[in-house]
Amino acid sequence: MANKSHFNSGHIALNKLKKNGKQHSSVINSVNIKKSLHGIYVQDAVEFLKKLPDSSVQLILVDPPYNLDLDYWDTFDNYLDWAKSWVDEIYRVLDDSGNCVIFGGFQYQDLKKGDLLEILHYTRHHTELRFVNLVIWYYKNGMSAHRFFANRHEEAIWLSKTKKYYFDLDSVRVPYDEESKILALKDKRLIAENIEKGKNPTNVWEIGRLNGNSVERVGHPTQKPIELIRRFVRGLSYQGGLVLDFFAGSGTTGRVCIEEGRHSLLVDSDPKLMEYLLSHIGKMDSDLFSLPHEIIKDASVETFLQMVKENNG
Repeated sequence: MANKSHFNSGHIALNKLKKNGKQHSSVINSVNIKKSLHGIYVQDAVEFLKKLPDSSVQLILVDPPYNLDLDYWDTFDNYLDWAKSWVDEIYRVLDDSGNCVIFGGFQYQDLKKGDLLEILHYTRHHTELRFVNLVIWYYKNGMSAHRFFANRHEEAIWLSKTKKYYFDLDSVRVPYDEESKILALKDKRLIAENIEKGKNPTNVWEIGRLNGNSVERVGHPTQKPIELIRRFVRGLSYQGGLVLDFFAGSGTTGRVCIEEGRHSLLVDSDPKLMEYLLSHIGKMDSDLFSLPHEIIKDASVETFLQMVKENNG
């Protein structure tokens, strides 16, 4: 039975371009960089965002506080008003091919709490950001519950500045098992070349949460798994692109950008940010990356962006 995508004009047009050997207007080739640069800033996120020039960032990837009262940094009297202060800057600082990913969760029981649903509603009705996908991060390990169904997922919204957003599906395809691959090759609606590359990971990603004794742990209480961040960085940014994480927390985004050849701007109010990032670097497998990297702490934004521009030249 056909699904909705088979009648989607955009989907049909993309397939036609591929068959004719042409590229979509959103395609951007990776930049050959000498090394990746990583700016570290211990300061307030909104203050930092206001210093960034227009259209200066290719991917924004943030895991903001969820307003769960986990600590002083996770408690807000008016969560949405606080979120507006940084959401309103996102459209301005993204370049035309730019993407933004915001992690979060939905909270239903306490009306005073803000959540990702309110942020999404605000972006749709009060900004020019475009909603592309809701990604569900599914995990099997979590807390039990007795008054509701136990939660086993978190959400992330993917937003773009324009319809020409960058997306590299091939970089995040998931290999078929042999049986599924044989069946897929028999389906005349599917492109054999794409089947060989692997399948679309869909918008539901099964990636385990970090256990307390995980080797990935660097000491931050809300650290996200490396492979979760890697899929977004690979799929929504290109080598030599600039990735901004203004709730950098554990520094995981910085680690992934080092491994994947992206530049990064890491911002957090926690002075332990550098400590977390250095711990990540100490755990990295040197076989995963070949490019050298440089960490730059507290340079002016103008200086850092000029260094990135020269490095990409």
